[in-house]
Amino acid sequence: MQRTRFESIGSYTPETVRSTEELIDSLAVPRSLDLERITGIKNRRVYDSHPDRYESSFELALRAIDDCLRHSDYQADDLDIIISASITRTRGKEIFCYAPAFALMLGNEIGATSARHFDVSNACAGMMTGVLVLDRMIKAGVVRNGLVVSGEQITPIAETAVREISKPYDPQFAALTVGDAAVAVVLDDRGDDHDEIHYVELMTAAAGAEHCLGMPSDRSAGIALYTDNRAMQSDGRYMQAINRIDTFLKETGRTWESEKYDYWINHQFSGPAIDYIGHLTEQHFGTPMPQTLNVLHDYGNTASTSHFLVLHEYLGQQKIPKGSKILMLPAASGTVSGYLAATVSRLEA
Repeated sequence: MQRTRFESIGSYTPETVRSTEELIDSLAVPRSLDLERITGIKNRRVYDSHPDRYESSFELALRAIDDCLRHSDYQADDLDIIISASITRTRGKEIFCYAPAFALMLGNEIGATSARHFDVSNACAGMMTGVLVLDRMIKAGVVRNGLVVSGEQITPIAETAVREISKPYDPQFAALTVGDAAVAVVLDDRGDDHDEIHYVELMTAAAGAEHCLGMPSDRSAGIALYTDNRAMQSDGRYMQAINRIDTFLKETGRTWESEKYDYWINHQFSGPAIDYIGHLTEQHFGTPMPQTLNVLHDYGNTASTSHFLVLHEYLGQQKIPKGSKILMLPAASGTVSGYLAATVSRLEA
């Protein structure tokens, strides 16, 4: 079986910064909660809406691909496959693309015209889903390499929330935490002891899927996100994810302690919640947790791009030594949980 690795990584975030304070002050209802304290999110990046430089999902994704390929030994026409994992698939202002595949359009734009292509859609676990599929394809010998990309122009749900929130506790409040970003990674079949994706697994539990729904607004022309945070962010849901990785470790003869994770990256939705998940996990396994990496203070919840944006930012700051073992834990509507473990040495940002 082939050993897979992350060969290169790229990201892009828009220049415009919008604070949580600004968003809360824009609401029609009186301030009823300290969103920054509750989530740990101070700022987020917002797409450029200028007609001459409009940053839709497509443009954001292209910039991340460009950054990724600048750090890669592969050219666009060397890629065997392109997988797009965006939740948002906008190309131009207010144009949401269902067909052709976003991956096809991105491949044609960068000159990867002979690459296979398809899209995956799995909410905020999209990038990890794309990586899982590509990892399996490489190990099966179907392809030798490929690129997984997501461009998320997701702050329009925050714009809808600002217009429509009308009560102190509203199902659109979670939409105020999001930020725009794009990431891309190249995987190939040249993994070794210094660079390897050890395992990646995902599990979807349909129970709870109704607690986080993205759809056209039922009150205006905008896109909206309706979330029941009290139901979603619960000990039961957190323990479901913890028990899933515990089962995997036991079935494969591993333990949390023996895996020697150096860092872990959770989905970027709430700093205090991530800390609490760490507390529950430490209690469950009875061993100290690895160092937590997050960037939500400055970027917010960037949907499917969040884990790889964190990885890229810390690599860029040279805060991840070569040979580090990273554990990524997704959390997504569905409800999706799982794990991805990888040792990284080659990656630069």
